[in-house]
Amino acid sequence: MTISVPSCHTAVKRALGPAVPRTRSWTWLAATLPCGEETVAQTPWCRAAMWRGAAAALLFLAAAWLLRRGFEPRGRLLSAAELQRYRGAPGEPGLYLALLGRVFDVERGRKHYGPGGAYSGLAGRDATRAFASGDFTPAGLVDDVSGLSPPQLLSIHSWLSFYRDNYEPVGKLVGRFYDENGAPTEALREAEAAIEEALKFQAESDQKKQQFPPCNSEWSSAKGTRFWCSRQSGGVHRDWAGVPRKLFSPGGQGSRCVCVRSSGPPWGQADSSQHGDTGDLDHPHLEQYEGCHPLAEQCVLVTG
Repeated sequence: MTISVPSCHTAVKRALGPAVPRTRSWTWLAATLPCGEETVAQTPWCRAAMWRGAAAALLFLAAAWLLRRGFEPRGRLLSAAELQRYRGAPGEPGLYLALLGRVFDVERGRKHYGPGGAYSGLAGRDATRAFASGDFTPAGLVDDVSGLSPPQLLSIHSWLSFYRDNYEPVGKLVGRFYDENGAPTEALREAEAAIEEALKFQAESDQKKQQFPPCNSEWSSAKGTRFWCSRQSGGVHRDWAGVPRKLFSPGGQGSRCVCVRSSGPPWGQADSSQHGDTGDLDHPHLEQYEGCHPLAEQCVLVTG
């Protein structure tokens, strides 16, 4: 059975093949969740297919399955010294790179990974950390992924998906992530567990965003702050607009404005007939904005 995670990778592959990187800094790369060499999955245009309801959980399971099973490379084992011979220079046998110990033949992307290419520093080594940290110096071109944040781990997972979809797997790099027999090391198991947790958190966050999309907002010194809801506010396309409310996170400080359904059953109870037709307005973590009509789609907070 083959399970694929919906992403921008297919569109990138069809439209561009191994896309050429635009002029971007590695700091920018670290702050995004890339679909590939020229696309960004964290921004709305590349992440437009947001996970909805139960689909988020299914996608998390699919991604976790791919992480554990779908990325398993072929049986060839390479040492670090052998991999260093595959930097694409004249007389060298090819052009390889490694990510989380998986080795890929990136000859098709020679203009990116070969000598003089924007990503040439990745060739002939496992520089997993650089895909997430943005540190493209020699000190940053390493395979140590300890201490990375969940978004950074998701960036690594997204790049791994991209290479799997666009380049030929070669084998495994003996070292941090695979032992001399090609078996996963404890470091790989820890990294995969951390990525799996990040995927789970992302799925939960996307599901929560479907329930409580962010408000639109604007501020001016003359009029103060205006919050309003629409059927596209927060980048979440839906068939309801909602009303502005403060949402408090358990254990957190402060609040943020979200759009809340004001009619129908509560979230997750679509088939229930026992409800007050108030949507999610009775959610315990919500609070009405003072001075605003409870069912108005916009709220203006006058300052000063």
